Order: sequence, then structure tokens, then C-alpha cells
Amino acid sequence: MMEFTVAADPFSILTVVVAPAVLTNASSVLALGTNNRLARVADRTHTLTAQLGKLEPGARSYKALDDQFPALQTRAQLLLRALRCFYLGLGLFASSALISIAGSIAAVYGGQSAFHAAAAIGVVCGASAVAALVCGCVLMIRETQLAVIGLAYEAKSHSG
Repeated sequence: MMEFTVAADPFSILTVVVAPAVLTNASSVLALGTNNRLARVADRTHTLTAQLGKLEPGARSYKALDDQFPALQTRAQLLLRALRCFYLGLGLFASSALISIAGSIAAVYGGQSAFHAAAAIGVVCGASAVAALVCGCVLMIRETQLAVIGLAYEAKSHSG
């Protein structure tokens, strides 16, 4: 079995913590952007509802507006799932950073078994966080595709 040692300088702990900390920040930015997109979908839904309230249900324009609701609902669901993934990643990256610090402190005080356990748990948390981040990004790509399709549909319906 390979033996791990901790360097005597204080920067060794920082190097273990930097990656999860940077990825925590990235997850936060993605969550904020996703939250904003979700708010825009909600605003668009409210606008459509108000416009529909002013029209007769049998009107042609009523049908065109009403047809947009399923796509908006799908977009909202994708954004909500992506947001959950980003928050999960955020929590896992933060956990990974904290576990790495705890493992490094344990190693400084001679707790090699605690260091090994923390390293293993930290890697699992970090890898799970990356997977959550990737899943969230894939969902965001799909939602963006639906948004572009919706814009094209809207432009086509206004042009003729």
C-alpha cells in the first residue's frame, strides 16, 4: 500500500482546498444564472396569462399564445432540475473543501488513518459534485435550445 505524507509547509493545505473552493464559486455563479433564467420564464408565463385574459378563447391569436405554455412549462422544469444539480454540486464542493481541511489537520497531528479516510471521502464528494455540475450544464443546454426554438416561433408568428 502506498503511504501518503503531508508536506511540512502551510501551503500544502491550501492546495488541497483551492480546487473545491474555485468549483464552489463556479457552482454559485451557475446557480445564480439559472435562477435568473427561471425568473424570466415565470415572467413570460405571467405575461402570456395576462394577454390570454384579454382575448376570446376562440380567437386565432388565443391559440397561438396558448400553445406556448407547454414549452414554458418544460423550460421551467429543466431549469428547476438544473438548479437542484447546481445546488447539490455547491454543497458537495463545500463539503469536499471542509473534509480536505479536516484531513490535512488530522495528518499534521499524526492521524494518518483519518487523513486517508478524509482523502477518500473528499474525492468521492468532489467527483459527485463534478457529476452534478455536468448534469446541470446538460440541462441548461437543453433549456437554451428550447428558448431559441421559442424565439424562432415567436419571430415567425409576428412576421407573417
